[in-house]
Amino acid sequence: MGLTMNSLVHFGELLPEYGVRVLNEREVRAGAGILFFLAIISFLNAWLLGDLLPTKVFVMAFLVDFIIRILINPRFSPSLIVGRFFVRNQKPEYVGAPQKRFAWSIGLVLALIVFYQVIVRHVIGPINLLVCSIFLILLFFETAFGICIGCSIYNLIYTDKAQLCPGNECEVDKKHEVQTISTGQIVVVVVFLALVWGDAHWLSTTTPCIDAIQNNQAAHADEEESSVVEDRCRVPDLSIAIGHANNWKLHNNCK
Repeated sequence: MGLTMNSLVHFGELLPEYGVRVLNEREVRAGAGILFFLAIISFLNAWLLGDLLPTKVFVMAFLVDFIIRILINPRFSPSLIVGRFFVRNQKPEYVGAPQKRFAWSIGLVLALIVFYQVIVRHVIGPINLLVCSIFLILLFFETAFGICIGCSIYNLIYTDKAQLCPGNECEVDKKHEVQTISTGQIVVVVVFLALVWGDAHWLSTTTPCIDAIQNNQAAHADEEESSVVEDRCRVPDLSIAIGHANNWKLHNNCK
């Protein structure tokens, strides 16, 4: 029984060629991408529509997922299982498990804060917005750039530095030429951002406001409706001649 429990409840895989337990970074990034996608959907629903139900569901699911991956075994984390499915044909990239456990513990703490605020206390406020923003930033950096911010914090706290970082970041002392950024490339980015800002400013001054468009459309609709009503309620000459104009209006629902 003890052997069975040890084989099920642990963090990371123990491979003979590595000195620490490891995780598949491709699977980890895929899981982070799945969580980021679901998080941004729930966040936008709360922010734009005022619907907190997706956020509450996501917080519950996220909390359970991280409890499983940290306290039981990442192998049974639902998000990592789905991530493993999508990257199953890619060559594994092994990274150290200890720093990942520390980073995920930060995510678990954030999830507990939001759970207490949103689920338990039903509180909506700046604390939730701040925690959700931090959470989204952590997931985005993990997904888009393969940068584990929590792992960097791990190196600042522990004297036993992280091993097997994504992309061999821990071992890279000298960058290759393809990794360097030249002055010309920086100029290109600056000019590009300036052009985007200029376009945004120009469009804001030349594009009609949505409210103005809607008001104009409503005004035109009212004018058309008034014109239709006026045509429909025009009293025939015969009714006027015989003095039945008011009765005609009454029978035709006209004022």
